[in-house]
Amino acid sequence: MTVGEALRAATDRLAATSDTARLDAEVLMAHALGCSRSDVLLRHMRAEPPSSFATLIERRLKAEPVAYIVGRQEFYGLDFAVGPDVLIPRADSETLIDAARTAFEGQPPPARVLDLGTGSGALLLAALSLWPDAQGIGVERSPGAQATARRNAEALGLAHRAKIRAGDWTAADWTGALGTFDLILANPPYIEAAEPLSPSVRDFEPASALFAGEDGLDDYRLLIPQIPALLAPGGIAFFEIGWTQGRDVMALAEGAGLSTRLHHDLGGRERAVEMRQNGQIALGNGARLA
Repeated sequence: MTVGEALRAATDRLAATSDTARLDAEVLMAHALGCSRSDVLLRHMRAEPPSSFATLIERRLKAEPVAYIVGRQEFYGLDFAVGPDVLIPRADSETLIDAARTAFEGQPPPARVLDLGTGSGALLLAALSLWPDAQGIGVERSPGAQATARRNAEALGLAHRAKIRAGDWTAADWTGALGTFDLILANPPYIEAAEPLSPSVRDFEPASALFAGEDGLDDYRLLIPQIPALLAPGGIAFFEIGWTQGRDVMALAEGAGLSTRLHHDLGGRERAVEMRQNGQIALGNGARLA
């Protein structure tokens, strides 16, 4: 059997459980061969497939995410190590970085960045890659996730500007001496407890980073009232939300004395709520006020 034949056979098997069967097979073959996906297609299609490929396909057939199998995921053009201790960074979350990038156009860039629930460090490190003079802190309660974020900061050459700090916003006085920030990013848990999820998410990604009570708003209720004290003058916070949660999260923010704006992802779904000190948000920049 050649690599090309192995890919066709694997695609047929994966089609029953994956909407991206061919892509999954190619990415896993590239991992098994230790090369890029383009190299697989251009240089290795007639080669003999490595024996490890079959094992990788069996793991994918059990719904294990491809990112966990290969241990990597791209986010905002950067390569991140990932594993079961962290959520897999998703393209939808890039909405926060795009919104922040737009918000700071034509004004001084953020000097201090805070990422709440940093996980792999994706949001924090993507932001620091955009603003080379910024310093950042990623707050994370999971020791395993902290280790992953530090490893990613080192690999991306950003460790000297990114501090990963243990913290749990459900605990009293968790902010300690954090200070204030020009940019706050957060992707807290927001899945409703009873919401059905695909096996690849439900069975493999960390539940503590997914679920937030019966209505998915528990962590917003805890975090948002603390945001005004963490924002520097002129600072901006961006919270990721579920696609039906915009109104509820905006109401929580407005109840905490913050002005809000709703941002949509590339699919047109509600994806992020922008928050500033009252009266500081103006129309423009392509975002839609709710």
